[in-house]
Amino acid sequence: MTVTVEQTRTRFSDGRRIVLDENERLLNSIAAEQWDRAGSLITSARAVFVIGNGRSGLAIQMAAMRLMHLGLRVHVAGEVTAPALGAHDVLIAVSGSGTTASVVGAADTATKVGASVLAVTTAPDSPLAQRADDVLILPAADKEDHSASITRQYAGSLFEQSVLLAFDALFQALWSNEDQTAERLWERHANIG
Repeated sequence: MTVTVEQTRTRFSDGRRIVLDENERLLNSIAAEQWDRAGSLITSARAVFVIGNGRSGLAIQMAAMRLMHLGLRVHVAGEVTAPALGAHDVLIAVSGSGTTASVVGAADTATKVGASVLAVTTAPDSPLAQRADDVLILPAADKEDHSASITRQYAGSLFEQSVLLAFDALFQALWSNEDQTAERLWERHANIG
């Protein structure tokens, strides 16, 4: 099958509209006050730890970088330089289904050591949500939901995108409340590697 340049433009244009419309709908539907509470929990923690698997893990790692730019102590769970999680820390645990074993296990560990758990999921009744001190629901489809009733995108794409975008919005809100210039944040940006 030969695809013309014009067909590619139309297809890309359609795909772009789906992604933008679905993310706008989802982000406008989340409870801003819950994210404000999450921002307070994150900024008052001794240290912030993040965990997620696959693309969800990549999205929360991008959020971790932005939180680090604010001057917070941030660690990616599982990295060799991550210290022990402890009391007065917060674990941001991301799993669309809320059943990812390593993420749920990390939430259990956090609870045992006295850390707070902030769950980010599509599933308010999931094992992860049940273990959390606070739950941020992103009403995207689970990656195994192929019905197209919530999203026309493949697998967990909408959830992963919304994790990144919602945390970028939270970063923006927290930065707006901080007395830090962009230059100050840039001083914390990686400069080797």
